[in-house]
Amino acid sequence: MPKYQSHKKVWALKIEIIIFDRDLAKLQNRDTTGTATIKPSDKDYQPFQVDAGYVRKHAPEAGGYFVQYEGGYKSYSPAEEFEKGYTKI
Repeated sequence: MPKYQSHKKVWALKIEIIIFDRDLAKLQNRDTTGTATIKPSDKDYQPFQVDAGYVRKHAPEAGGYFVQYEGGYKSYSPAEEFEKGYTKI
């Protein structure tokens, strides 16, 4: 199979903590919205919410990266793979 090298520019934040609504919902005895709140490792950025579709599709984990591509597509990348493929500019 052909081999490819990435040349894309992306925006990304390393994830320090993820608070899943499903965990809060259990504690609060309510149905979950399926969303999650991501707290970036970079203290210059505030925590932000991702929707249930993002959580289901990407299964983000603390230590990995929240990634946004130029077209607006949002993704997740495990730290090792992201750090091998991207350099901060």
